[in-house]
Amino acid sequence: MNEAVNQGGVNVAIDDRGLATVEFFHPLSNSLPGKVLAKLANTITELGENDDVKLILVKSAGERAFCAGASFDELIAIEDLETGKVFFSGFANVINAMRKCPKLIIGRVQGKAVGGGVGLASSVDYCYATKQAAVKLSELAVGIGPFVVGPACERKLGLAGMSDLAINATEWRSAEWAFQRGLYNDIFEDAAAMDAAIEALVGRLLTKSVPAMRGLKKVFWEGTEHWDELLAERAAISGELILSKEAKDAINAFKSK
Repeated sequence: MNEAVNQGGVNVAIDDRGLATVEFFHPLSNSLPGKVLAKLANTITELGENDDVKLILVKSAGERAFCAGASFDELIAIEDLETGKVFFSGFANVINAMRKCPKLIIGRVQGKAVGGGVGLASSVDYCYATKQAAVKLSELAVGIGPFVVGPACERKLGLAGMSDLAINATEWRSAEWAFQRGLYNDIFEDAAAMDAAIEALVGRLLTKSVPAMRGLKKVFWEGTEHWDELLAERAAISGELILSKEAKDAINAFKSK
C-alpha cells in the first residue's frame, strides 16, 4: 500500500475562551484514510464530553483543498465486504460524531470539497467558505455512489441539490451554488476575510448560554435519531459496490491521471 496512506493526522487546540480548534490534514489534498477518520471522529466525541469546551471549529490544513474525500489507496486495496464496510464507516462515524456532539460545530472550508469532504461540510452546524470552495460528489464516477454522505448532504442541500451533485458526478458546482442552497452560510473572497468573520462569530457565540446552544443543537438535528443504523446500512452498500471490477477499474483510471 502506498506509504502516503500512513501520513496525515488531526491536531487539536483549546483556547482559554473554550474554543476547540480541530485541524485535519493529509498530504494528498486532505484525502482521508481510515486512521485519520477514526481520530477525527474520536476527537469530536471527546471534545463534546469536555466541560472546558464550549464551541468547536473544524478546519483542514493547506490552502487549495478542504478535503478530497476518501483515500484512493485504501479504496483500491479493499478486497472483501467486511473491509469495505469498515472503510466506509469511517466517514459515517465522523458524521455521527458531529451529529451527536452536544456542542455547536463551526466549519471552515478554504478550498475544494469532494465526496466525503462535502459530507463533512454538510455535518457542521454553521459553515463558512471561500469562493474557491467548489463542491463535487464524484462517487458515481468511480462505480459507487454518495450513499454514506448522502443523508448529511440532503439535509443541508435538499434532495434536489444532493441529486444534482450525485448525478453530475464529474462536474464541479461553485461555492456560490453551495451558498445559494444552504450548504455554506456565507462565502468570502479569501481565507483572511473568512477567518475574520469566523473570529467575529466565535466571539459572539462564546458569550452565549451553553445550555441554550446545547438545546439548539438538539433542535437542529431532530429527525436524525436513526442515523446510526442508516449510515451503517449505507456503508454496507458502498462496501459491496467497491468490490466490483467496474469500481476497481474506475479508481485505477482516476489514480493514473
